[in-house]
Amino acid sequence: MVDYVISHYGLTMRRACRLVIQYYRSVKDPRRELRARMREIAHTRVRYGYRRVLVLLLREGWQLGRDQAYRLYCEERLQLRSKLPKRRKMVVTRVQKIVPGKPNDAWSMDFVADQLADGSKFRTLTIVDVFTKEALAIEVGQRLRGEHVVSALNRIAVRRGAPRHLFVDNGSEFSGPVINFVFEA
Repeated sequence: MVDYVISHYGLTMRRACRLVIQYYRSVKDPRRELRARMREIAHTRVRYGYRRVLVLLLREGWQLGRDQAYRLYCEERLQLRSKLPKRRKMVVTRVQKIVPGKPNDAWSMDFVADQLADGSKFRTLTIVDVFTKEALAIEVGQRLRGEHVVSALNRIAVRRGAPRHLFVDNGSEFSGPVINFVFEA
């Protein structure tokens, strides 16, 4: 059929094949054994790219060049990702969010800053029971540091008991050597 189209219409082989929808079949050796060995090496040595796989194959006595090794490596879909994205939100394994089932299971605390009409600034530490949405404490001051956080938590813990979970953000107020002594009282 392709020969007929080429001889009567004067088209190239490629164009004739496209018209007739008959594609060229390669007569090259598919090298199935080599591909299988390449897959074995890639699965046992996961971090190896095609260059290292090529070196191992050459040591074993296989006859192939770098370009052929790369082509077969790609056809077998053994490629590694060259670089990981900088922000890997989807890759991070997520810890299931803790849902409190009763009061005093989990507390949340955060700092809020504001200023008065005369321009003086102040901060408030708010501690909230996550289950009941009850404000357990609000500490107000111009300079609230780690010691203030510890004393507020200890006062509430004496009155209500310590929570199982405590949610905080990554603020500098919630880190430091003083915070390690929470709920000592």
